[in-house]
Amino acid sequence: MLEPADLMQAVSESFRRGSLAGLNVVVTAGPTREPLYPVRYLSNRSSGKMGYAVAAAAHEAGATVCLVSGPVSLDPPPGVQLVLVESAQDMLTEVMARTSDCDIFIAAAAVADYQPAERAQHKVKRQANDWALSLKPAPDVLASVAASQPRPFCVGFAAETEQLQQHAQRKRLHKGIEMIAANQVGEGQGFDVDENALLLVWEGGQLQLEKDTKYRLAVRLIEQVAGIYKTSTQFNQTEHHAKHSA
Repeated sequence: MLEPADLMQAVSESFRRGSLAGLNVVVTAGPTREPLYPVRYLSNRSSGKMGYAVAAAAHEAGATVCLVSGPVSLDPPPGVQLVLVESAQDMLTEVMARTSDCDIFIAAAAVADYQPAERAQHKVKRQANDWALSLKPAPDVLASVAASQPRPFCVGFAAETEQLQQHAQRKRLHKGIEMIAANQVGEGQGFDVDENALLLVWEGGQLQLEKDTKYRLAVRLIEQVAGIYKTSTQFNQTEHHAKHSA
């Protein structure tokens, strides 16, 4: 027998409606850690707040949400399945195990671009001379999902320090995805703050979301994603029907 609170949650879930009702959504969030050796690693400043807000907003919109998160100091949104990972390879493995059954993939995580070419088995002691570090490309989670077949509707994030619109459009085309949510970082923007601003770019359109809390931005992002997803799905279904009716 469920506890009263759990029973109420289950009943509430059964009546949930929203723009993503009935859809499965996978969201990534936070940084990854690429180990140099057992004591130190390469990482970045991502807090995970934007990705967690996106997961919460997708759930509120009616989706079944799985949040694949790097190391952060945040509580998971209620009703969202949480999968914790460390490295880019860990995140790729967990994401690829889930995206074949999902409808929408939102890559909000700040996945490392590079990882150490070799990992030392023991602590590297401090020395007087320089230490040269060799790096190699880390797994590209978003590109891997976008290249899979069949694949979900894909939304990526881009943190930029300059030429926001140009870099966002270039990344969207390079990754071959439906939408990019780009934000300016640096000088108190993007990292370590509760507010943000986003530029949404998709084929044939863009939308500037002015500075607001990350949760309210996430709600507006999900509204836009839902609209474009439904339009593209209806187009694909119509095209599929026309081909097989010819």
